[in-house]
This record gives sequence, C-alpha cells and structure tokens, in this order.
Amino acid sequence: MITLTQSLAHWNTDQFKTRLKLELEALPPGSLPLHQATRLGGQVDDSNISVLVNSITDNHKQIKVSIGIFFHEIMAGCSCGDEPLSENSYCEMLVSINKVSAKTIFKIKG
Repeated sequence: MITLTQSLAHWNTDQFKTRLKLELEALPPGSLPLHQATRLGGQVDDSNISVLVNSITDNHKQIKVSIGIFFHEIMAGCSCGDEPLSENSYCEMLVSINKVSAKTIFKIKG
C-alpha cells in the first residue's frame, strides 16, 4: 500500500498541491495503476510521469484529489525497424488519502 506522508503533512497549507505532485511523480515505476488506462494495448512506461492536480475535496476521513497523469505507452513491433513505438498517453485518476494513516487508494476514472 502506498502512503503519501509528505502530502498529508502539508494538508491545509499552500504547499499541499506541490508536495502531492512531487510525491506522486517520485513513486517507483509500477506504483500507479496506469496499465488500466492504456488505449492501444501496449506497456506502460511510467519512468517519467507528469501529474496535474485538477481538484481537491475532503471529508472527515479522506482527502480526495482528482489528478491527470501524462505517461508513455510502448507498443513493441509496431514500427519500422526494431525499435518500439512510444505514444503519449493521459488518464484521470481519483486519489483518496486517509487523513490519519496517509494510506492511499488510486482509481482510474472513466
């Protein structure tokens, strides 16, 4: 389970969006469920993602953040020569951060 402790520590400050973006972009490859968002059946290359914070809401237990993620989808054997084709991809995701434990759940939108 992923915990976003730095983001939670900056909740209700001007630094929250920045910390969340940085913390998500620093996650090890394979941490986010981006494979559910591939459009062309390729493999996810999430070694260099970019996160956009769209909206933030909260209740007593969770911080809910709608984010957009830019990543690359790799399709092997689809191009001339032996090099795989890389396609820019985007998905939207709901991030739910527990306000006590910082445990985080990710869900692809749409």
